[in-house]
Amino acid sequence: MTITLSDEARQLIPIIEDETGATVRDCVIDETFDRLLVLVKAGEMARAIGPGGETVRELESQLDRSIKFVEDGPAAEDVIASALAPAAVYNVTISENDDTVAYVEVDQEDTGVAIGKDGRNIDAARTLAKRHFDIDGVELT
Repeated sequence: MTITLSDEARQLIPIIEDETGATVRDCVIDETFDRLLVLVKAGEMARAIGPGGETVRELESQLDRSIKFVEDGPAAEDVIASALAPAAVYNVTISENDDTVAYVEVDQEDTGVAIGKDGRNIDAARTLAKRHFDIDGVELT
């Protein structure tokens, strides 16, 4: 699947990589929530965020917008679970009928966390799932 980066995203990726030391796999300018969705190489999430979140806070200040880091993985289930963090995700099932939908089982107490403020987390999961795995929807169960 071919991913197209905007000109702005192409300019931001080297800045993000230089500041965090993490390898950026994708960068999406999310106009709805005025933020960046940044997919980082598996195993490099801690590096991207920094000790106590210091690195991401400094980068957000420098770029004057919020950043949602999501860890890449070998399968759609991994990326979706990372996008919904810090919610406890028990299982992700991909159903391929007329549309391809990911059904995500989360702890009942974490439903609000998985959705996020104004739907930010579930929106990030849907955006990245569609962009990287051609999944039409993400639903919580």
